[in-house]
Amino acid sequence: MFKSSPSLSAGALFKRSDPHLLGKDNLLSLFEVSVGPLTIVLSLWFAAWYFDGEVTAPYLLLSVLVFALTFPGKSRLQVSKSAMVANVAIDWAFIAGLLIFIGWATRYSREFSDNIIGLWLWLAPTSELAACLALQKAAPWLLKLQGPQQRTLIVGMNEQGLALANKIMAARYTRKELIGFVDSRETSRLNTSNMPPLLGKLDQLASLVKARHIQLIYLSLPMASQPRILKVLDELKDTTASVYFVPDMFVTDLIQGQQSTVCGMPAISVCESPFKGKNGFIKRISDVVLSLLILTLISPLLVAIAIAVKATSPGPVIFKQRRYGLDGQEILVYKFRSMTCTEDGNHIQQAQKNDARITPLGAFLRRSSLDELPQFVNVLQGRMSIVGPRPHAVAHNELYRKLVKGYMVRHKVKPGITGWAQVCGYRGETDTLEKMQGRIDFDLDYLRNWSLQLDLHIILKTVRLVAKDQKAY
Repeated sequence: MFKSSPSLSAGALFKRSDPHLLGKDNLLSLFEVSVGPLTIVLSLWFAAWYFDGEVTAPYLLLSVLVFALTFPGKSRLQVSKSAMVANVAIDWAFIAGLLIFIGWATRYSREFSDNIIGLWLWLAPTSELAACLALQKAAPWLLKLQGPQQRTLIVGMNEQGLALANKIMAARYTRKELIGFVDSRETSRLNTSNMPPLLGKLDQLASLVKARHIQLIYLSLPMASQPRILKVLDELKDTTASVYFVPDMFVTDLIQGQQSTVCGMPAISVCESPFKGKNGFIKRISDVVLSLLILTLISPLLVAIAIAVKATSPGPVIFKQRRYGLDGQEILVYKFRSMTCTEDGNHIQQAQKNDARITPLGAFLRRSSLDELPQFVNVLQGRMSIVGPRPHAVAHNELYRKLVKGYMVRHKVKPGITGWAQVCGYRGETDTLEKMQGRIDFDLDYLRNWSLQLDLHIILKTVRLVAKDQKAY
């Protein structure tokens, strides 16, 4: 459906814990999601005991709140040490900031000792990082405690079957031992390079499972082959293997793919917004809180820029341009005027280097992204988000939606003041189709892998990049 492969994936940077891994048969997963929350709570108890000699009721209540906010913990087993440090620091900055704000707003912070909280604020992330590193070292031993590896077979040496095989073989911590494939096609039609062997044909599956003591079977067969699949499932009833279905729709590159039901019937989402239910509530609350805070802090700067724009060139201070917002609906986006003209028609020329339409002050505002600051008002209005795909002019949308596959999927969420594409090198003019394709690839990657931690990472990276980025004209 959509083909996208950004060089830096948000999913690789912020791996999310898979809730389906939680179970009594997966000891390592249980440790993985518990070690962070438990370490943070234990560090709080230690700080309270160190200064007071006991853990009093306020600290017990705080530990319950902290555990609720942090459990289940994030998957960090397969990330590098530097990425783990950054991940723990960003997560803790958010949790600590939220707790400090709640304590200040409710006046409940008076119940706590400054010494204890001060010690805990640096002890918690330090001990969590140490615990995660220790878990990485202990992971192979924990896997061995669960018994021998599970002998695994993939039925169907097609695209999704090969993709699954690659993931199993690349996984550092897994109990699955991939024995081979089963497929009825001629070997000349199969890509068998660097892969486990082809063990037999489909009609031999049940006997192969018994003979080789297979424990896990992944059926990677075309969905059009329903009679054949039913026959295979019927034959496998005479074995003790666990059977999983890998439907060929997963070749389509799902956007927030999730299992759900429609009037009691099972369904799998192929393309969905990440901001449904509680995620939508979290996203909106974070937008409102951060926007109010930022607008309060920068209000003197906004006044100064407005006066400067009015004084240095004729025309309005605020430039309003039609853009596509959520679900492709037109919205008005605010910017400080940086040009002598205010184009908003069916044909708009993107700003280029040394563009004669840009005023001297406008050049500085655009280079430093200060012209975008009025968009925090758009965020409060609910038209935009702080982080999301950057909105393009309506004229550009109508052009590129015909040229870039999956272009309009970016409008399943509100546009953002900054975005994943912008901090990964796609800020400024998109003067070629390849640049626009790259921007869309990163926008779709953001939709697949959204998390609040990713939003905070993008905001912090934006602040760092804006000062030295020369790509915005």
